[in-house]
Amino acid sequence: MTVSVTLPALGESVTEGTVTRWLKQVGERVEADEPLLEVSTDKVDTEIPSPAAGVLLVINVAEDETVEVGASLGVIGAPDTAPAADPAPTVDPAPTVDPAPAVDPAPAAEASQVVPATPSAPTPTPIPPPAPALPPAVAAAPTPTPTPTAPVSPAPAVPTAPAAGPSALRGRTVRMTRIRKAIGDNLKRALLEQAQLTSTVEADVTRLMRLREQAKDAFLAREGLKLSPMPFFVMAAAQALKAHPAVNARINEAEGTITYFDTENVGIAVDTESGLMTPVVKAAGDLTVAGIARAVHDLADRARSGHLTPDDVSGATFTISNTGSRGSLFDTVIVPPNQAAILGVGATVRKPGVVRSGDDELIGIRDLVHLSLSYDHRLVDGADAARYLTTVKQILESAPFEGDL
Repeated sequence: MTVSVTLPALGESVTEGTVTRWLKQVGERVEADEPLLEVSTDKVDTEIPSPAAGVLLVINVAEDETVEVGASLGVIGAPDTAPAADPAPTVDPAPTVDPAPAVDPAPAAEASQVVPATPSAPTPTPIPPPAPALPPAVAAAPTPTPTPTAPVSPAPAVPTAPAAGPSALRGRTVRMTRIRKAIGDNLKRALLEQAQLTSTVEADVTRLMRLREQAKDAFLAREGLKLSPMPFFVMAAAQALKAHPAVNARINEAEGTITYFDTENVGIAVDTESGLMTPVVKAAGDLTVAGIARAVHDLADRARSGHLTPDDVSGATFTISNTGSRGSLFDTVIVPPNQAAILGVGATVRKPGVVRSGDDELIGIRDLVHLSLSYDHRLVDGADAARYLTTVKQILESAPFEGDL
């Protein structure tokens, strides 16, 4: 009995997929539900499990080939139906090769060419003449003591830029991957269909960074996770969405209507080797900081290991891109299709800032971060964007997260 391996439906609106890698070859045994091949779609890269235990008899779709949902990818059969191996070709014995004639060793060098090393006779060491006698006054003069000098501190080492080796892609022409093409097509469509622009504010997150520093060790011991700043930004963004519905909405162009969502499903842009993936933290507005941290950690790990499901990357109503994690100060991020806005979080930088103490204003070292909101101007006005950013800023600066940690 044989079982066909077909391409399943891998998410809403996904109609085809590209085989990126076969994990088993024809003739190899596979267990039921064992990963059989990897497939890339517009939504996600995922593994296709074997529908039954047996032997892979046939591969119908080669790597880098694209087929529609429902197409047969291969065939699994019982072990006794494995394809017979081709008989090994008969190899004629190698002809006898006459031994190579003996080669006489190279003649020894003639004696006239060998020059023995003759040791040189030792040269007598000359005896220096005696030093002239000094007058008594000079001979009795004490030897001057050198004046001690202060130790000289070594100059501080000048930091050197890390050596960046050449990339393996340098000078090559390669096929565009399906996920790279999907990213490009989606972002191009978003720019063509939306009226996008960006507003930016600067937030003082000094109190937040101190709170994180105080809580991170206990958080690691309890949750087994490092407490990064990202969950705080997701928390602030999701809470602010509740007060600013225009930022958490979608235009339904065909119906001429606007849907204001009653949940905050926040997409998290994750940088992976395959390209940008955006898994979704569902109902982020109902989670604590710890709950968001667990969700972000799990989704990011599965995005980088290629184990996201179609449900993991669908349903986002808003997106956050943490470009600051790679050192960017701020960015004009692009709003994804079917969303109204996206928040870009820049790098947190310690630098001088104005601090109010009572009636006085002082200069202090502060943790500052730029927050950039790109939005679809058809739905979100500049005043709406400014009000939303101001709310996010106020939440981050007041850092009311102690109860969540």
